[in-house]
Amino acid sequence: MHTLRRSPSAIILSALLILTSTHVFAQTSPISPKARAIHDSAIVIDTHADTPQRFLDENFDIGSTDPKDIGHISLDKARAGNLGAEFFSIWVDPETNQGHFAQHTLDLIDSVYEQSARHPDRMMMAFSTDDIERARKQKKLAALMGIEGGHSIENDIHLLRDFYRLGVRYMTLSWSNTNEWADSSGDIDDPKIQHHNGLTDFGKQVVLEMNRLGMIVDISHVADKTFWDTIATTKAPVIASHSSARALCNAPRNMTDDMLRAVAKNGGVVDVNFFSGFLDQNYWNALQAQRTEQAAATRAYLDKLEAEGKQITYVDDDRITREWMAKIPRPPFTVLIDHIDHIAKVAGIDHVGLGSDFDGVSGATPAGMDSAADLPKITQALLDRGYSAEDIHKILGGNVLRVFKEVERVSRELQAQPSSK
Repeated sequence: MHTLRRSPSAIILSALLILTSTHVFAQTSPISPKARAIHDSAIVIDTHADTPQRFLDENFDIGSTDPKDIGHISLDKARAGNLGAEFFSIWVDPETNQGHFAQHTLDLIDSVYEQSARHPDRMMMAFSTDDIERARKQKKLAALMGIEGGHSIENDIHLLRDFYRLGVRYMTLSWSNTNEWADSSGDIDDPKIQHHNGLTDFGKQVVLEMNRLGMIVDISHVADKTFWDTIATTKAPVIASHSSARALCNAPRNMTDDMLRAVAKNGGVVDVNFFSGFLDQNYWNALQAQRTEQAAATRAYLDKLEAEGKQITYVDDDRITREWMAKIPRPPFTVLIDHIDHIAKVAGIDHVGLGSDFDGVSGATPAGMDSAADLPKITQALLDRGYSAEDIHKILGGNVLRVFKEVERVSRELQAQPSSK
C-alpha cells in the first residue's frame, strides 16, 4: 500500500477518475492467442490487494457482478485475469485505530474468512504452497493474507504467533509509520518521530520468529537501514510485496539497484507495485507538488465533518485524497512493464513478481490496468519484449511460489532444531 491514504473503491466520487479509467484500452495491445495461452497456463499470484478494507467497511461482496463497481478485485475480474492466488492485505490504519491495532487486525482477518465462506465454490482460504496448487486444480481463487505493518502485533511476539495460526503468511515489518521496533520509509525524515536506526533487537527477534513460523518477511515500506538490517538477520528469503524500482522512479518506497541485487542474493522476490506514483517520475513529482495544498483541503474537509458531529474515519480522508489524485493524468501502461523489465535485468528473472496494490490505489494505476481482468496485458507486453513463456510464468507467480516453498522449508528446518529457550 502506498504512502497516500486508501479506502474502498466505491467511495470514489470523482467523475474525472472514472473518465480517465475508460479511455485507455486502445493504448495497450490486444491479447494474442499465444499470450492468452501462456497467461492461462500460469499460476498467477498477486502479493498485495487491499480489498479487505472494502469487505469490512463497505460490506463489499467479492462475488459482486455490479457493472458500476470500479474496484480492482472481484471473483469475476479474478477469473477473467486468471488470477489464481491473492494475498489480501490486513492493513490497520494507525491513526484511526489507536489503542486497538490487534482488534482491527482480527476484524480484517475475519472479513477474508467470511468472503471465502460465502463463496466456497469459487474461493478457498489458503495457508501453504500446496493450498495454492490445490486451489488451481479446483479452479478457485486461493485467498491468502499478509499483515501490512508491524504495529498490528502490538510489540507482542505471542500475537505474531496467533496471527500465523489464524492464517497470516507474511508481515510487512512497517507500514508508512515507524513502529517501536522498525523504521519506516514513510516518516524517516520526520524529526518528530523516534527512530531506531533500522531494526531494534526486538525487531530482529520478530524477523527470526517469522522465519521459524514460516511467515514470509516483507520489506516493502521499510526504511533503507531497516531493509539492510533485515537482510542481515533473516534466515529465509524475503519479499517486497508491493515495491518498484527507485532507478526509474525516485520514491523512497521503491528499491535501489543495490537493494534489488541484495534481494536476489537472499533468494527473495520483488513484486512490482502498480501505483503510478511509484512507476512514473512525473506522476510522483506532481503528487509532491500538490501535497501541501491537498493536505490543507483535506484538513478543512475533515474539520467540516467534525463540526457537523460526524465520526471521522480514514474513508472520509481518502474521499478527498482520491479527488486530488484524479487531477494527475495516468501514465502509459508501458511504465509498469519498464519496472518489471528493470528488476528482471538487475536482480535476475527469478526475483521479480507482481504486487499490484489493487484496491489500495484505485484510479492511480497506469492507463489500461483497471482491474485484475487486465492482468493478461502484462503477459502480452512481456511477450512483445521478447520474454519466453517460461520467464513470463516466473514473473506471473512462479517466483513467489518458489520463495514461499523455501520459507516453508526453512521453517521446518528451524522447528526441527532443539529449542534454546
